[in-house]
Amino acid sequence: MSKTESLQGSLDLLVLKILSRRPGLHGYAIMTAIQILTEDVLRVEEGSLYPALHRMEEAGWVRARWITKDTGRRARLYELTRAGQRRLAAEESRWQAVSLAIDRVMRMA
Repeated sequence: MSKTESLQGSLDLLVLKILSRRPGLHGYAIMTAIQILTEDVLRVEEGSLYPALHRMEEAGWVRARWITKDTGRRARLYELTRAGQRRLAAEESRWQAVSLAIDRVMRMA
C-alpha cells in the first residue's frame, strides 16, 4: 500500500487531531506535523490538504483566520471548532473500531 493509499480516508482524523493539540497552525505546519509525527510514513501533499481544510471549514469543523507574519507574508491559521471537536470524537471512535477489526484479522491463526 502506498503512502497516499494509506492516508486516504484518514486525513480528516489526522488534521483534526493535530489541530486539537496544536491550534493556530497554517497548512504547511499541518503537513509537516503529519510527516514528523508519523516518522515519514505518511506525507500529505498541498493538493490534498488544502481542499480538505476548505471542506472542513465549510462543514464548520475548523475556522480559519488570516495573519500577517513579521516577514510581511500572509498565513492562514486553522483551529478546531466545537463541531470539529465532536467530529474528532466520532472519527476517533470509528478509527478505533476499524483498527480493532483489522487487528483481529491480522491475528488469525
